[in-house]
Amino acid sequence: MIPSPVSLRPATAADYDFMRRLYHATRAAEMLRFPFDEAQKSAFLDQQFAAQSAHYEQYYPTCERRIILRDNVPVGRLYVDRWPDQVRIVDIALVPEVRGGGIGTKLIKEVLDEGARSTKRVTIHVEGFNPALRLYERLGFRRVDTNGVYYLMEWRHSSD
Repeated sequence: MIPSPVSLRPATAADYDFMRRLYHATRAAEMLRFPFDEAQKSAFLDQQFAAQSAHYEQYYPTCERRIILRDNVPVGRLYVDRWPDQVRIVDIALVPEVRGGGIGTKLIKEVLDEGARSTKRVTIHVEGFNPALRLYERLGFRRVDTNGVYYLMEWRHSSD
């Protein structure tokens, strides 16, 4: 099967509702453990998404924010920041319907290629229970630090 075309475009304020719904989808399995009704879950996730957005604005002001498109339809987001010593994947998220289809792997490999070309390490924070942790490890990331919730993972070009 030939994969559908994947592209990126800058995120805009008009994408807020899509990104809010995407955030909800990324936390759906986790929310099953909480005794909230649907309205409570939605309110909690909206608050968490607003806090995450504010955090990214404060700590990653130069971050490149992109919407991932498949066949020109939004299916995710990719946030990448570039610092003097590293390329940081701030966030990558996909809607459930396209997870496991190679889109995330393709995009992460593109960031790794950028890291190799610029001779910079590539880093990402990953929650310990995130199923994508295995993907990062397969792509050559290794755990270099933790704060108890997130692992700081690092990839270095093989010649480093």
